[in-house]
Amino acid sequence: MYGQRGRGRSLWGRCAASFAVAVAAACFTAAGGVGVGVPEAAAAPVSSFYTPPAQIPSAPGSIVKTQPMPLYITAPTSAGWPGKAQLVMYTSRLQDGSPVAVSGTFIDAAVPWSGPGPRPTVVIAPGTSGQGDQCAMSVAFSTGLALLTDPSLGISANQELPASAVWSALGARVLVTDYIGLGTPGIHTYGNRIESGQAVLDGVRAANALAGVGSDTPTVLWGYSQGGGATAAAVEMAPDYAPELNLKGTWAGGPTADLGAITPRIDGSLISGAIGFAINALAARYPAINDSIRKISSPSGIGLLNELSTSCIADVIMKHPFMRTNSMTIDGRSLSEHIAELPEAVAALDEMKIGNLTPASPVLITSGRNDDAVPYGQARQLASDWCAKGATVTFRTNELPPILPGSVLPGHFGPELIDGFGPDNAVTYLLDRLGDKPLTGCTID
Repeated sequence: MYGQRGRGRSLWGRCAASFAVAVAAACFTAAGGVGVGVPEAAAAPVSSFYTPPAQIPSAPGSIVKTQPMPLYITAPTSAGWPGKAQLVMYTSRLQDGSPVAVSGTFIDAAVPWSGPGPRPTVVIAPGTSGQGDQCAMSVAFSTGLALLTDPSLGISANQELPASAVWSALGARVLVTDYIGLGTPGIHTYGNRIESGQAVLDGVRAANALAGVGSDTPTVLWGYSQGGGATAAAVEMAPDYAPELNLKGTWAGGPTADLGAITPRIDGSLISGAIGFAINALAARYPAINDSIRKISSPSGIGLLNELSTSCIADVIMKHPFMRTNSMTIDGRSLSEHIAELPEAVAALDEMKIGNLTPASPVLITSGRNDDAVPYGQARQLASDWCAKGATVTFRTNELPPILPGSVLPGHFGPELIDGFGPDNAVTYLLDRLGDKPLTGCTID
């Protein structure tokens, strides 16, 4: 669809080995905060690095500190991983505008850039990893899989290994953000478009600062699922929040654009506990929602929300698979039903909905018609909303048929692998944007 097929496949061949290794690791690991009414930040950090100093620089994207990070996972090239990794802490902003420290992983480029134009900065927004500090993507980055003992026995996977390996093998510099409140103190505000979008954009600023390059450096954003929501939020916020950045293109795969549409969809699925992540995040930023949730939740429901605030997505799968949230309320109705009737929650969800601003750079949105985690309709609606505002948007439908509905792994992650890494999909779309191949208007298939 986007042309230059020969070039895209040639570049793909250069990093095919890294992709195969990365996907195998991701599939292997896939198989395998603060709750409602609880004061913020009680858990100890996963390591001393994640504790910010008493004073942090106020400017968004400022580097607070760094630390070398060894990479023990299988190298994507025979010469080793093409870049040196660092654990990084940088400044971003909370929803109220106050500065906050955010952690992440930075891999500087060490091989020639294989794509068009100057070497780019690629910022990756991770998919759902959890809400506990130990779930931060950087914690599992060195080895690909972190074995955890605190607060309980569990695992956390570096699910962004495939994307990081592919872009590094192509010669890009890469930053993978941990988001606000993962690793660092405070609640991880899961699904909060303001805080996740700012963390992504400030990650671009931080990566450019670490690499010693300017704001005119070509940049692309990459994200799927929660990460797709974060990159979608970032690209529409960029004209006001980070107008100096040279954003060339964005992939928002399976984007979590409308939390109100997503929570009923996953209730009773393998990952239904992720609803608790969203509830905890809303309660942390909207006191009225916190009060209301306490009133409609049973004691065991409140206990589970507190547990989820320190859990990873693997904990949800292993300990609470196919849970239904009507077991958490005092009247047997689901949390989603209650949220839909709370005026303060409806207002907050409207504020969190992505699509009310206008991206100034091209965006590729992909969504599986049979995605059993992030509904297709709300992703397509995001494309329609942006198109109506004059943005340059390409929306692609993945027609993968239903496979074990409710199990999420094939229905949700299948389209990620196909749309993200198949020839002429997200990688080649972004390479075309970096090559300044003309693209205007909207295409919704």
